[in-house]
Amino acid sequence: MKHMEHNRPKRFMIAGGGTGGHIFPAIAIANALKKKMPDSVFLFVGAKGKMEMEKVPQAGYEIEGLTIAGFNRSSLMKNIGLPFKLIKSFFETASIVKRFKPDAVIGVGGYSSFPVLRYAQSKGIPTFIHEANSFAGKSNIMLAKKATAVFTASDGMEKFFPANKIEVTGNPVRHSIMSQSQSRENAIRQFGLDPFKKVIFSVGGSLGALSINKALVSGLDKLEKEGIQLIWQTGKPFFVNAEKSCQNRKGIWVSDFVNNIEVAYAAADLVISRSGAMSVAELSVVGKPVIFVPDPDAAEDHQTENAKKLSDKKAAVLIADNKTESILVDAAIELVKNEEKRKNMQEAILSFGIADADERIANAIMKKL
Repeated sequence: MKHMEHNRPKRFMIAGGGTGGHIFPAIAIANALKKKMPDSVFLFVGAKGKMEMEKVPQAGYEIEGLTIAGFNRSSLMKNIGLPFKLIKSFFETASIVKRFKPDAVIGVGGYSSFPVLRYAQSKGIPTFIHEANSFAGKSNIMLAKKATAVFTASDGMEKFFPANKIEVTGNPVRHSIMSQSQSRENAIRQFGLDPFKKVIFSVGGSLGALSINKALVSGLDKLEKEGIQLIWQTGKPFFVNAEKSCQNRKGIWVSDFVNNIEVAYAAADLVISRSGAMSVAELSVVGKPVIFVPDPDAAEDHQTENAKKLSDKKAAVLIADNKTESILVDAAIELVKNEEKRKNMQEAILSFGIADADERIANAIMKKL
């Protein structure tokens, strides 16, 4: 690493976003690089109107937005403007890269990573890809051929990427989750619940999960009868509906979004969750028994792949989205009552946890610059 000490500060461009599953790892990688090279400079590039435009500045980094949208699977009419947006985003990318002059560009997936990495590769700038899922995204597969290295969450990714470029690092988990030291009792009290009763934490991603929410609405009587409490992140679209169904009920904390998710994890005896890559990584690090309900609309059904890796090893329970309304609540109650099974699941899921993925990625990038 000696040769870097006399150079000017390194300049890193980080592209991608669209969901928390892309944004939080990107911020974790930036934080790890900054810790190792405090004078380095960072610029994030995202998609205008997406959540990275808000979350990245909150984390203390600059971000520029591209005019770009992804392919709309449900409405072909909405794709008419796509070619123009894509061309415009390449011009925007060219001007941002020329101005910022990055030493390396890191792509974390999501709409904006493709034009940025493609342009950087055409200019001979080193590019690094982080693929969070066990089923690789199309743009990452196309970008990998010219990438300097591809960081993956798990092994067995040779079917998507050149084997000599793969480094298995795991998925970076937010530090607030890693450094959580709340006791269960204290965490439960923060939600105004009773620490002497069991707690289920249901989280359906930042937009919520309709099937999970509907199952919970119809199962509230059962949960109440069993004396099981609920911390319920509904997502914005379902919140009003959920709030209505919780009126005059005790033992439920409901909100469209949980800001301090690490406290909710600490409070939970059981988690119900989608199986996006980041949820899987976080739950593996905190070691929580979980029922995964994969999002059936996720590209290439990658959430089912993510969940199967764990359920095959008895580290999680997998329930298909279309079965959720009929069986989810009963399965959750049964698990909450089965202390031994939850303990075994906890031990099994912890073996999937990688606590230092961000550092592994930062070290690998520094070695190659």
